[in-house]
Formats: sequence, C-alpha cells, structure tokens
Amino acid sequence: MSDKLTPEKRSWNMSRIKGMDTKIEVEVRKYLFSKGYRFRKNDKRYPGKPDIVLPKYHVAIFVHGCFWHRHEGCKDATTPKTRTEFWLEKFDKNVKNDQIKQEKLKEMGWKVIVIWECELKKDFQRIMDRLEQEFKK
Repeated sequence: MSDKLTPEKRSWNMSRIKGMDTKIEVEVRKYLFSKGYRFRKNDKRYPGKPDIVLPKYHVAIFVHGCFWHRHEGCKDATTPKTRTEFWLEKFDKNVKNDQIKQEKLKEMGWKVIVIWECELKKDFQRIMDRLEQEFKK
C-alpha cells in the first residue's frame, strides 16, 4: 500500500514531531513537580540527555515513545510500509543508542527508569505511583 500523503505533506508532518517537551514528558514533569520533586530536564551533562534528571535521588528518567524506541509487544511500535529497510535501520540504531546511554548512566551510579508512552496513556496514576516507589528504594 502506498503512502496516502504527498511527499510534501509527509515531510511537513514529520517535521512537527518533537524530540523534547512532548505532551507525555510535560505531563510527567507536572506531576513530579506537584509532588515536590525538583529536577532538571534534558540535561546535556549526562549520557543520552535524559528527559528528566532528579539529582537528589540519582535517578534519570527517559519517557519513550513506543514508535521511535520500539516498545516490544506494543501495538504502537509499527513499521512503515514504505522505505521499510530505512526505518528498520533507524529503529535499530535508536534502540542500540538507548541501551548504550542507559548502560553508561548505570556505570556512573545512576538509577535509570524508562517510562513508555502507551503505559502512561493506559494508567497514568499507577505508573506515577510506581515511579515514586523507585525513588524511595
């Protein structure tokens, strides 16, 4: 099946996809701030530039979109039907990069938490409760 959009419209759509300050990241940050947690966002001093860094707790949080970061078993981790080889290479590179950056953070003594977009959409409060429990460990 071919793309239903023109190349120009597809390019415009793709240019609007944000790399930071996504809706779900903002929701997580608002929640954490409302609970009294203070953090840094997208701190370049740490490998992978985590979405949220809580220095006091030595915690780095990545809020991953299921499509871009290939959440296993998720219905949102689809592969486009056009230029499939390009997309598979891109996704593989993203996943490998995620693993490398997270390992570096762990080696530095940081606790790394990954929150998936689909989990937040399903049950935001349960995920936030689990997240807070991680800080207390």
